[in-house]
Amino acid sequence: MSDALKHECGIALIRLLKPLEYYKEKYGSAFYGVNKMYLMMEKQHNRGQDGAGFASIKLDMKPGQRYISRVRSIEQQPIQDIFAQINQRINKALSQNPEYVNDISLQKQNIPYIGEVLLGHVRYGTFGKNSVESVHPFLRQNNWMHRNLILAGNFNMTNVKELFSNLVDLGQHPKEYTDTITVMEKIGHFLDDAVSKIYKDLKNEGYSKIECSPLIADRLSITKILRKAAKNWDGGYAMAGLIGHGDSFVLRDPAGIRPTYYYKDDEIVVVASERPVIQTVFNVPFENVKELDPGCAIITKKSGETSIEQILEPLERKACSFERIYFSRGSDAEIYKERKLLGKLIMPKVFEAIDHDIKNSVFSYIPNTAETSFYGMIDTVEELLNQRKTKAILEGKRSISVEKVKEILAEHPRIEKIAIKDVKLRTFITEDSSRDDLVAHVYDVTYGVIKPEDNLVIIDDSIVRGTTLKKSIIKILDRLNPKKIVVVSSAPQIRYPDCYGIDMANLESLVAFRATLALLKDNNLFHKVEEVYKKCKSQVDLKDKHVKNFVKELYAPFTNEQISNKISELLSDDSINAEVKVIFQTVENLHKACPKNLGDWYFTGNYPTDGGNRVVNRAFINYYEGNKERAY
Repeated sequence: MSDALKHECGIALIRLLKPLEYYKEKYGSAFYGVNKMYLMMEKQHNRGQDGAGFASIKLDMKPGQRYISRVRSIEQQPIQDIFAQINQRINKALSQNPEYVNDISLQKQNIPYIGEVLLGHVRYGTFGKNSVESVHPFLRQNNWMHRNLILAGNFNMTNVKELFSNLVDLGQHPKEYTDTITVMEKIGHFLDDAVSKIYKDLKNEGYSKIECSPLIADRLSITKILRKAAKNWDGGYAMAGLIGHGDSFVLRDPAGIRPTYYYKDDEIVVVASERPVIQTVFNVPFENVKELDPGCAIITKKSGETSIEQILEPLERKACSFERIYFSRGSDAEIYKERKLLGKLIMPKVFEAIDHDIKNSVFSYIPNTAETSFYGMIDTVEELLNQRKTKAILEGKRSISVEKVKEILAEHPRIEKIAIKDVKLRTFITEDSSRDDLVAHVYDVTYGVIKPEDNLVIIDDSIVRGTTLKKSIIKILDRLNPKKIVVVSSAPQIRYPDCYGIDMANLESLVAFRATLALLKDNNLFHKVEEVYKKCKSQVDLKDKHVKNFVKELYAPFTNEQISNKISELLSDDSINAEVKVIFQTVENLHKACPKNLGDWYFTGNYPTDGGNRVVNRAFINYYEGNKERAY
């Protein structure tokens, strides 16, 4: 993606099902779980680079022995910083206490982080401040082991205000107004409630106070707690939690918006935001890694018993299509095929834009996530060329010369690495004119491969704001003096904000929205802006289920092609000599390419939860009123 876009987080949960001695004997280290967690977090660092956190729980520790450890970081390389701290603590303890080296029980008792239940998190800050206090996992502490709660998630809730009010009504006093704190306190409330009730029942059954503790762990129903806590949640989420005595869970939202995958054998239970992470770190085949169904939780009790429980009634499945286009690693077998297909499906529009002139067209991509779609695009160019070659040879019949056949067969797509990002360059000046000049040099270009009669076709996986295209990429591509620059987006036009974890909270930053406003002005329809504002304002006090997305009415008068053409104008200016054409994928083709991930609200405005419509209307109200606050 040429525009910098922060997005949802990544989670990693590991539950060791054997004693630590087992892993020492089989894998050579009691730190097996810590080592695997490092790999899982590094393999998901693409999902969050603002911060990272790690927490672990040791099972069956005696009173007075520390059983919970946590470390968080917002350093420039937070994952490496976390595990540097962990390694330092471990190495220091081993060097100062040689007797620990071969005694696993002493290691567990005295060295932090060496536990059987581990939770990792990588984060992009989309809600709240980017301080270490905002980094997951969050910890809710209590002297009762069963009431300690560690929480980390990949999520955004659209109804934080309502959830916060519910907590206040329960008599709580949450320390922060964020969705993470609100969700944790909600789960914590019902956890406290359940523990108190079980304790009371056990006392009535004649058990002593000290006898109650292990029995509470046995009887505690994570399923019931989650059903009560998540009853009114509206958002996209993969919520992971650890209970102090050793129970763990990961809950996925009812529409399946945020991704969750798991694997289990007799040694381990592991959950992550991406399938290939589990495949790579644990060397297991594709088919052994399962996707957690929407509305379900994978729950592992302290005993090691693991089950998949239906927590919430599933909604229509609307798994995030941006995962397939951009966010998740393309090493997933399904995602790789889908991204190639996205490149293939958009080619009829590309051929039309270049008048089918393959000979005088150079094809490239904007690094790096668009590379797979680029392969699909080139496959299609090859197919068309092969059809032409076959037709030309057959039409020549016996009269065609050997030289002519060689000439026909020698034609191939012209593929070049045109735009290369200079990762060392940083735009440290904030004054606009100076900063714009620096931004224009973020990408380098390859000289000497473009002729004045050439079309230059560049594919990007998606175009969100268009800022980098306008201020940098198109300007530097124009220096190569092509006849025409065709910018291809393998994703459709992004018209609406996201509210489920991606950092697209306002409308005015979206180039498709700005293009539509320009079209409304051009066609004397700008009065619709005020009309839509009044309709949005009229719904402010309605319940979410009654709210409609009126922002759709702004786009309704125009075709996709009209909006794309206006975007082409907005991304170009008088300083550009080449003709600029921007092409977007259709929503229909997106669904063909990604049939299991039909979440398309940023393209269509069809939000999968009731809270989404309220968010988009609030985003429009904020735009109209000049309010820079978040819409949720």
